[in-house]
Amino acid sequence: MKNINLIKDNIDNLTGFWKTVGVPSQAYKKQDAIEYCKIQNSGWPNKLWFREDIKESDLSKIIEIVKNNPGLVIPYWDIFGSNSSHFLEQNSFEIKTEQIGMFLKLNKKFTLQDNLTFKKVITEEDAKIWSEVYPNAFGYVIRKDILIQDYQNAHFYLVSADKKPIGTFMLYQTEKDMGIHGVGVIPEMRRKGFAEEIMKFTINLSIDLNAETAHLQASAMGKAIYNRLGFDDLFVIRNYVLKSECMANG
Repeated sequence: MKNINLIKDNIDNLTGFWKTVGVPSQAYKKQDAIEYCKIQNSGWPNKLWFREDIKESDLSKIIEIVKNNPGLVIPYWDIFGSNSSHFLEQNSFEIKTEQIGMFLKLNKKFTLQDNLTFKKVITEEDAKIWSEVYPNAFGYVIRKDILIQDYQNAHFYLVSADKKPIGTFMLYQTEKDMGIHGVGVIPEMRRKGFAEEIMKFTINLSIDLNAETAHLQASAMGKAIYNRLGFDDLFVIRNYVLKSECMANG
């Protein structure tokens, strides 16, 4: 049985993060139940999302917005039991990626190995380094100025091993919920246990920040790590793009 409150907390944290980073550059927009954020010269967040289930009457507005903002991705929350995603699939959208919304009750800290160092991004120089590491891990750019706005509940961290930057993560807090985002390690430093160590640090830090529940959206590559750390599955997210864009992006 789906835990509707936990699912709502997960989605609210995720979409709240997109809105928070979009507002400073006036990239966040809202039209009725449709919200979207498109930041120029950045691969993130660039999403269009809904507060309600998709209706067939929404399609013309969705298509207009996406065509006027190339690169927007539409996350479809698999929570309504209505199969309304077929409205997207019948109108030139197709699935680019899938993720699993997951959560963890925060009740104990992990022991760390002390083989990594973690630095909160505050300066422009830190932001420059972070924005160079991130695309190496994920394959798309996050603009460096996004990282150093005057956020209250968003935190960006650079991870290093032997003084060499090797990874990133982002935290976004909504009340007692902590969203863990952008946990990545550059390809040449994978399979060394670093991603799991980063996750343990983020969980410990979330507890220090008085969060009670951690939320994330897992790719297939990262899901096994999160399960080992105690995260449970909540719901499926299918990320849709226009078919022409999907082909253009490989």
